[in-house]
Amino acid sequence: MKIAIYGQYYQNSTEPIIRDIFVFFNQNQVELVIEAEFLQLLYDKEIVKKPYKTFSTHHELDASFDMLLSIGGDGTILRATTWVRDSGIPILGVNAGRLGFLATVPKDDIESFLQLVIEKKYSISQRSLLSLECFPENPDIKQLNFAMNEITVSRKDTTSMITIDTSLDNEHLNSYWADGLIIATPTGSTGYSLSCGGPILTPDVRSFVITPIAPHNLNARPLVIPDDREIRLKVSGREEYYLVSLDSRITSIKNDSELVIKKTPFKINMVEISEETFFKTLRGKLLWGEDKRN
Repeated sequence: MKIAIYGQYYQNSTEPIIRDIFVFFNQNQVELVIEAEFLQLLYDKEIVKKPYKTFSTHHELDASFDMLLSIGGDGTILRATTWVRDSGIPILGVNAGRLGFLATVPKDDIESFLQLVIEKKYSISQRSLLSLECFPENPDIKQLNFAMNEITVSRKDTTSMITIDTSLDNEHLNSYWADGLIIATPTGSTGYSLSCGGPILTPDVRSFVITPIAPHNLNARPLVIPDDREIRLKVSGREEYYLVSLDSRITSIKNDSELVIKKTPFKINMVEISEETFFKTLRGKLLWGEDKRN
Protein backbone atom coordinates (compact mmCIF):
# COMPACT_ATOMS: atom_id res chain seq x y z
CA MET A 1 0.00 0.00 0.00
CA LYS A 2 1.20 3.49 -0.90
CA ILE A 3 -0.09 6.50 1.04
CA ALA A 4 0.60 10.22 0.65
CA ILE A 5 0.59 12.27 3.86
CA TYR A 6 -0.24 15.96 4.16
CA GLY A 7 -0.80 17.76 7.43
CA GLN A 8 -0.80 20.76 9.70
CA TYR A 9 1.13 20.99 12.94
CA TYR A 10 -0.55 22.19 16.13
CA GLN A 11 1.71 22.71 19.12
CA ASN A 12 1.56 19.83 21.63
CA SER A 13 -1.73 18.30 20.43
CA THR A 14 -0.48 16.95 17.10
CA GLU A 15 2.84 15.31 18.03
CA PRO A 16 1.46 12.08 19.58
CA ILE A 17 -1.01 11.71 16.68
CA ILE A 18 1.74 12.00 14.09
CA ARG A 19 4.01 9.58 15.99
CA ASP A 20 1.23 7.00 16.25
CA ILE A 21 0.47 7.24 12.53
CA PHE A 22 4.09 6.87 11.42
CA VAL A 23 4.80 4.02 13.84
CA PHE A 24 1.70 2.11 12.72
CA PHE A 25 2.37 2.48 9.00
CA ASN A 26 6.07 1.60 9.37
CA GLN A 27 5.18 -1.53 11.32
CA ASN A 28 2.81 -2.54 8.52
CA GLN A 29 5.29 -1.89 5.70
CA VAL A 30 3.22 0.88 4.14
CA GLU A 31 5.08 3.07 1.65
CA LEU A 32 4.78 6.69 2.79
CA VAL A 33 5.32 9.78 0.64
CA ILE A 34 5.16 13.03 2.61
CA GLU A 35 4.40 16.56 1.44
CA ALA A 36 7.83 18.23 1.43
CA GLU A 37 7.13 21.24 3.69
CA PHE A 38 5.27 19.12 6.22
CA LEU A 39 8.10 16.59 6.38
CA GLN A 40 10.67 19.34 6.89
CA LEU A 41 8.60 20.62 9.82
CA LEU A 42 8.53 17.12 11.31
CA TYR A 43 12.31 16.92 10.98
CA ASP A 44 12.71 20.35 12.61
CA LYS A 45 10.49 19.27 15.52
CA GLU A 46 12.33 15.93 15.67
CA ILE A 47 9.04 14.08 15.48
CA VAL A 48 10.44 11.80 12.75
CA LYS A 49 14.04 11.07 11.79
CA LYS A 50 13.79 8.41 9.12
CA PRO A 51 14.19 9.59 5.47
CA TYR A 52 11.02 9.56 3.39
CA LYS A 53 10.10 10.25 -0.20
CA THR A 54 8.34 13.57 -0.74
CA PHE A 55 5.95 15.30 -3.11
CA SER A 56 5.81 19.04 -3.73
CA THR A 57 3.39 19.39 -6.68
CA HIS A 58 0.02 17.86 -7.45
CA HIS A 59 1.48 16.33 -10.61
CA GLU A 60 3.45 13.89 -8.44
CA LEU A 61 0.28 12.34 -7.01
CA ASP A 62 -0.68 9.71 -9.56
CA ALA A 63 -2.64 6.47 -9.80
CA SER A 64 0.05 4.58 -7.86
CA PHE A 65 -1.26 6.09 -4.61
CA ASP A 66 -3.97 4.25 -2.69
CA MET A 67 -4.88 7.19 -0.50
CA LEU A 68 -3.92 10.62 0.85
CA LEU A 69 -3.99 10.90 4.64
CA SER A 70 -4.75 14.39 5.93
CA ILE A 71 -3.64 15.20 9.49
CA GLY A 72 -5.38 18.23 10.95
CA GLY A 73 -8.89 19.63 10.83
CA ASP A 74 -11.43 20.20 8.11
CA GLY A 75 -9.42 23.13 6.77
CA THR A 76 -6.48 20.78 6.21
CA ILE A 77 -8.69 18.47 4.15
CA LEU A 78 -9.87 21.41 2.05
CA ARG A 79 -6.23 22.24 1.33
CA ALA A 80 -5.57 18.55 0.64
CA THR A 81 -8.10 18.69 -2.21
CA THR A 82 -5.79 21.13 -4.00
CA TRP A 83 -3.13 18.39 -4.02
CA VAL A 84 -5.48 15.61 -5.14
CA ARG A 85 -7.57 17.65 -7.62
CA ASP A 86 -9.04 15.41 -10.33
CA SER A 87 -6.70 12.44 -9.74
CA GLY A 88 -9.37 10.41 -7.94
CA ILE A 89 -7.03 9.61 -5.01
CA PRO A 90 -9.23 9.08 -1.91
CA ILE A 91 -8.70 11.34 1.10
CA LEU A 92 -8.90 10.18 4.72
CA GLY A 93 -8.88 12.81 7.45
CA VAL A 94 -7.42 12.28 10.93
CA ASN A 95 -8.99 14.85 13.24
CA ALA A 96 -6.30 16.78 15.11
CA GLY A 97 -8.51 19.87 15.17
CA ARG A 98 -11.77 20.61 16.93
CA LEU A 99 -15.18 20.09 15.30
CA GLY A 100 -14.19 18.02 12.27
CA PHE A 101 -17.10 17.09 9.98
CA LEU A 102 -14.65 15.95 7.28
CA ALA A 103 -11.71 14.77 9.37
CA THR A 104 -13.62 11.86 10.86
CA VAL A 105 -10.91 9.60 12.32
CA PRO A 106 -10.76 10.46 16.05
CA LYS A 107 -7.33 11.03 17.56
CA ASP A 108 -8.11 8.78 20.53
CA ASP A 109 -8.53 5.59 18.47
CA ILE A 110 -6.23 6.02 15.49
CA GLU A 111 -4.70 2.54 15.33
CA SER A 112 -7.99 0.66 15.09
CA PHE A 113 -9.14 2.92 12.26
CA LEU A 114 -5.85 2.66 10.41
CA GLN A 115 -6.06 -1.12 10.71
CA LEU A 116 -9.33 -0.95 8.80
CA VAL A 117 -7.52 1.11 6.17
CA ILE A 118 -4.81 -1.55 5.86
CA GLU A 119 -7.50 -4.21 5.48
CA LYS A 120 -9.35 -1.96 2.99
CA LYS A 121 -12.52 -2.15 5.06
CA TYR A 122 -13.87 1.24 4.03
CA SER A 123 -16.15 2.80 1.46
CA ILE A 124 -15.83 5.87 -0.75
CA SER A 125 -18.10 8.90 -0.42
CA GLN A 126 -18.00 11.03 -3.56
CA ARG A 127 -18.24 14.76 -2.95
CA SER A 128 -19.40 17.32 -5.52
CA LEU A 129 -17.41 20.50 -6.02
CA LEU A 130 -18.10 24.00 -7.32
CA SER A 131 -16.11 25.67 -10.09
CA LEU A 132 -15.75 29.42 -10.65
CA GLU A 133 -15.15 31.46 -13.77
CA CYS A 134 -14.70 35.23 -13.69
CA PHE A 135 -15.34 37.65 -16.55
CA PRO A 136 -13.07 39.48 -17.13
CA GLU A 137 -10.57 36.76 -16.20
CA ASN A 138 -8.91 36.90 -12.77
CA PRO A 139 -5.43 35.30 -12.59
CA ASP A 140 -5.82 34.46 -8.87
CA ILE A 141 -8.54 31.89 -9.55
CA LYS A 142 -7.48 30.62 -12.97
CA GLN A 143 -5.44 27.61 -11.78
CA LEU A 144 -7.33 26.66 -8.60
CA ASN A 145 -10.88 27.54 -9.51
CA PHE A 146 -12.77 24.92 -7.49
CA ALA A 147 -14.10 24.57 -3.95
CA MET A 148 -15.37 21.57 -2.00
CA ASN A 149 -17.19 23.52 0.74
CA GLU A 150 -18.38 26.80 -0.69
CA ILE A 151 -17.79 29.80 -2.90
CA THR A 152 -18.58 33.04 -1.08
CA VAL A 153 -18.81 36.67 -2.14
CA SER A 154 -18.63 39.27 0.62
CA ARG A 155 -18.05 42.96 1.20
CA LYS A 156 -14.55 44.41 1.47
CA ASP A 157 -13.23 47.53 3.26
CA THR A 158 -16.71 48.72 4.11
CA THR A 159 -19.51 48.27 6.61
CA SER A 160 -22.09 48.90 3.87
CA MET A 161 -24.05 46.11 2.27
CA ILE A 162 -23.37 44.88 -1.23
CA THR A 163 -25.95 43.99 -3.87
CA ILE A 164 -25.59 40.57 -5.46
CA ASP A 165 -27.65 40.13 -8.63
CA THR A 166 -28.20 36.39 -8.96
CA SER A 167 -29.52 34.32 -11.83
CA LEU A 168 -30.01 30.59 -12.42
CA ASP A 169 -29.58 29.34 -15.99
CA ASN A 170 -29.92 32.97 -17.18
CA GLU A 171 -33.22 33.47 -15.33
CA HIS A 172 -33.10 36.24 -12.73
CA LEU A 173 -33.50 34.86 -9.21
CA ASN A 174 -32.99 37.76 -6.81
CA SER A 175 -30.95 40.83 -6.00
CA TYR A 176 -29.63 40.15 -2.52
CA TRP A 177 -28.86 43.16 -0.32
CA ALA A 178 -26.56 41.58 2.21
CA ASP A 179 -23.08 41.31 3.65
CA GLY A 180 -22.49 38.51 1.17
CA LEU A 181 -23.76 35.31 -0.42
CA ILE A 182 -22.66 31.69 0.05
CA ILE A 183 -22.98 29.01 -2.61
CA ALA A 184 -22.42 25.74 -0.72
CA THR A 185 -22.08 22.12 -1.72
CA PRO A 186 -23.66 19.33 0.35
CA THR A 187 -20.24 18.91 2.01
CA GLY A 188 -20.12 22.64 2.78
CA SER A 189 -23.68 22.72 4.09
CA THR A 190 -22.35 21.90 7.58
CA GLY A 191 -19.89 24.82 7.45
CA TYR A 192 -20.31 28.55 6.86
CA SER A 193 -23.73 28.09 5.29
CA LEU A 194 -25.03 26.30 8.40
CA SER A 195 -23.83 29.11 10.67
CA CYS A 196 -25.81 31.56 8.48
CA GLY A 197 -29.01 29.57 8.80
CA GLY A 198 -28.67 27.22 5.84
CA PRO A 199 -29.95 23.62 5.86
CA ILE A 200 -27.84 20.49 6.28
CA LEU A 201 -27.62 18.32 3.17
CA THR A 202 -26.41 14.73 3.13
CA PRO A 203 -23.26 14.27 0.98
CA ASP A 204 -25.07 12.25 -1.70
CA VAL A 205 -27.74 14.89 -2.41
CA ARG A 206 -27.45 16.36 -5.91
CA SER A 207 -28.06 19.92 -4.79
CA PHE A 208 -26.37 23.18 -3.86
CA VAL A 209 -27.45 25.78 -1.30
CA ILE A 210 -27.63 29.54 -1.84
CA THR A 211 -27.41 31.21 1.58
CA PRO A 212 -27.41 35.00 2.07
CA ILE A 213 -25.17 36.47 4.80
CA ALA A 214 -27.09 38.91 7.02
CA PRO A 215 -29.58 39.93 4.31
CA HIS A 216 -31.32 43.30 4.59
CA ASN A 217 -34.37 41.95 2.77
CA LEU A 218 -35.41 39.56 5.54
CA ASN A 219 -37.64 37.49 3.24
CA ALA A 220 -34.49 36.27 1.44
CA ARG A 221 -34.09 32.75 2.76
CA PRO A 222 -31.58 29.97 2.01
CA LEU A 223 -32.51 28.17 -1.21
CA VAL A 224 -31.72 24.58 -2.24
CA ILE A 225 -31.23 24.18 -6.00
CA PRO A 226 -30.36 21.24 -8.31
CA ASP A 227 -26.61 20.97 -8.80
CA ASP A 228 -26.88 21.03 -12.60
CA ARG A 229 -27.89 24.70 -12.59
CA GLU A 230 -25.48 27.45 -13.66
CA ILE A 231 -25.33 30.33 -11.19
CA ARG A 232 -24.36 33.83 -12.35
CA LEU A 233 -23.52 36.62 -9.93
CA LYS A 234 -22.83 40.30 -10.45
CA VAL A 235 -21.90 42.36 -7.40
CA SER A 236 -22.15 46.11 -6.88
CA GLY A 237 -21.53 48.30 -3.86
CA ARG A 238 -19.98 51.49 -2.53
CA GLU A 239 -16.43 50.13 -2.72
CA GLU A 240 -14.62 49.33 -5.96
CA TYR A 241 -13.81 45.74 -4.98
CA TYR A 242 -15.42 42.87 -3.12
CA LEU A 243 -14.05 39.55 -1.85
CA VAL A 244 -14.48 36.10 -3.32
CA SER A 245 -13.39 33.01 -1.40
CA LEU A 246 -13.09 29.42 -2.60
CA ASP A 247 -12.97 27.47 0.66
CA SER A 248 -9.94 29.06 2.40
CA ARG A 249 -8.51 30.82 -0.68
CA ILE A 250 -9.52 34.44 -1.09
CA THR A 251 -9.07 37.19 -3.68
CA SER A 252 -10.42 40.63 -4.58
CA ILE A 253 -12.74 41.09 -7.56
CA LYS A 254 -13.68 44.37 -9.22
CA ASN A 255 -17.31 45.45 -9.04
CA ASP A 256 -19.52 44.50 -11.99
CA SER A 257 -17.37 41.51 -12.89
CA GLU A 258 -19.52 38.50 -13.72
CA LEU A 259 -19.04 35.25 -11.81
CA VAL A 260 -20.20 31.94 -13.23
CA ILE A 261 -20.51 29.07 -10.74
CA LYS A 262 -21.33 25.47 -11.64
CA LYS A 263 -20.55 21.87 -10.70
CA THR A 264 -17.10 20.60 -11.61
CA PRO A 265 -16.81 17.60 -13.98
CA PHE A 266 -14.90 15.68 -11.28
CA LYS A 267 -15.53 14.77 -7.63
CA ILE A 268 -13.40 14.30 -4.54
CA ASN A 269 -13.37 10.79 -3.06
CA MET A 270 -13.58 10.79 0.73
CA VAL A 271 -12.78 7.62 2.66
CA GLU A 272 -15.66 6.64 4.93
CA ILE A 273 -15.18 4.00 7.62
CA SER A 274 -18.35 2.29 8.80
CA GLU A 275 -17.66 3.18 12.45
CA GLU A 276 -17.69 6.90 11.57
CA THR A 277 -20.58 7.56 9.17
CA PHE A 278 -21.94 10.99 8.25
CA PHE A 279 -24.97 10.59 10.51
CA LYS A 280 -22.87 9.43 13.43
CA THR A 281 -20.67 12.47 12.92
CA LEU A 282 -23.73 14.74 12.93
CA ARG A 283 -25.02 13.22 16.14
CA GLY A 284 -21.63 13.52 17.81
CA LYS A 285 -20.62 16.98 16.63
CA LEU A 286 -24.04 18.65 16.93
CA LEU A 287 -24.94 16.80 20.15
CA TRP A 288 -28.19 15.46 18.73
CA GLY A 289 -29.97 13.36 21.33
CA GLU A 290 -27.98 14.86 24.23
CA ASP A 291 -31.04 16.60 25.65
CA LYS A 292 -31.61 15.21 29.17
CA ARG A 293 -35.27 14.63 28.29
CA ASN A 294 -34.30 11.92 25.78
